[in-house]
Amino acid sequence: MATLRALFDRAVVQSKQLPERPDNATLLAIYSLYKQATEGDVTGQRPGFTDIVARAKYDAWAAIKGKDKDAAMREYVDLVERLK
Repeated sequence: MATLRALFDRAVVQSKQLPERPDNATLLAIYSLYKQATEGDVTGQRPGFTDIVARAKYDAWAAIKGKDKDAAMREYVDLVERLK
């Protein structure tokens, strides 16, 4: 059986080859789980209200603050599998 890291790495590649583009909420979930799995909790200041995209990404990542990196990897893999 593949290791969690191998499954995650494969899901990262597959996320770029999905049959159709996910909606914005799903894209934010993919982004936040990836960042939590690879970097851990969000750091830095929340972007200003004029940078809507960066602020949405920050908020999505901050919403899962404290989630274990392995749990984030598992959720990322599961999400990409559902989207295939």
